Amino acid sequence: MNITVQNLDHVFVAKLEGEIDAKTAPTITEQVLPLMKPGSKILMDLTLVSYMSSAGLRSLLSIYRQSTAKDSQLVLVGLSEELKDTMSMTGFLDFFKTADTVDAGVEALKSS
Repeated sequence: MNITVQNLDHVFVAKLEGEIDAKTAPTITEQVLPLMKPGSKILMDLTLVSYMSSAGLRSLLSIYRQSTAKDSQLVLVGLSEELKDTMSMTGFLDFFKTADTVDAGVEALKSS
């Protein structure tokens, strides 16, 4: 799992690459949660995520809860059809704002 974080026009973009499972999910949480500050805008780019286990879903839910608690905004970008289906069936998709591209996600965060 590779995670890179950059600041793109006042939006933190966390680009994830690889598989999210029980081994890598804690690392994602450790690297994304410090970005959560009141009013912060975070985009998680999952375009290059090839697999996500239930541990990954739990990590996303934890990140979502922290973003809500800290009054920050969160958008998920680049969800594969398989991941969208899984998140939809489990009700997780209802919690998140999503976008197809990084540019669309940044625009959604800037306009809200």
